[in-house]
Amino acid sequence: MADVPDNAPQHCPGTTSEQAGKSASCEGCPNQKLCASGATKAPDPAIAEIAAKLSTVKHKILVLSGKGGVGKSTFSAHLAHALASDSTKEVALLDVDICGPSIPRIMGLEGEQVHQSGSGWSPVYVDDNLAVMSIGFLLSSPDDAVIWRGPKKNGMIKQFLRDVDWGELDYLVVDTPPGTSDEHLSIVQYLSATNVDGAVIITTPQEVSLQDVRKEIRFCQKVKLPIIGVVENMSGFVCPNCKNTSQIFPPTSGGAQQMCTDLNLPLLGKVPLDPRIARSCDEGRSFLSDVPDSPAAQVYLRIVQSIQDFCSNRVTEENSTT
Repeated sequence: MADVPDNAPQHCPGTTSEQAGKSASCEGCPNQKLCASGATKAPDPAIAEIAAKLSTVKHKILVLSGKGGVGKSTFSAHLAHALASDSTKEVALLDVDICGPSIPRIMGLEGEQVHQSGSGWSPVYVDDNLAVMSIGFLLSSPDDAVIWRGPKKNGMIKQFLRDVDWGELDYLVVDTPPGTSDEHLSIVQYLSATNVDGAVIITTPQEVSLQDVRKEIRFCQKVKLPIIGVVENMSGFVCPNCKNTSQIFPPTSGGAQQMCTDLNLPLLGKVPLDPRIARSCDEGRSFLSDVPDSPAAQVYLRIVQSIQDFCSNRVTEENSTT
């Protein structure tokens, strides 16, 4: 978890736990007296620093998935592209998938580097109004492996949020790793004072994916993170010639539609399989610009409109209660 220091013993209960400094695993730890004193249970000062840093960001959207390989980074990238298609909006995409940073490739930014300025790290720009930050920009090669324990990954996420010079933004899209682990707890904790709009959860139709997505939904509910809705990726294949739809991943349990009905969540849309999406990502191009009239692009745009409506309605509700 985010409250486990680098030099902690194997079964450290965490510095903010009630057992901090008191459990058997704390014996011999150099931090034992400090943890037992209760001083470590104070809120992380970085939370207030991040809140101040992101006070100029109007909307913050997390993109989550329970399982890898469901198209989460692809969706994050195209959400950012779609939002930035309005030249009056300032958009940023933050990649916190520390061990699998694919955003630089998808956004056509491989080989770019982060520069330091007086106000912090400068993100890399795709367009004048679309900025990107990823650990991929800090690696010497795209093939380099990031072999870090949880605390170091959490420290990097904190640095991305606190030290990047985001400037004034309309939207910050955060692409997270799959699962419900350290990085997710950290991002929610660090953004707890920034009024996050909510999470978009990505799945594919088959039950093996939905099973993990249900865990992701429970995670959001437990940490009180609003859920904007669910997107079903790879939802059938539309033949470009005959226009018939084939189910490559059959929704044996009813797919995302049934899950959303059971859990009373909005289904934002079903994005069909289209090989041109993968090709656009490999080439670092926007599929929405390359094939704007395709069925998948049209679904993407409807989903993005729903997300924008959710964010706008949330602002209206907040203003009406103040």
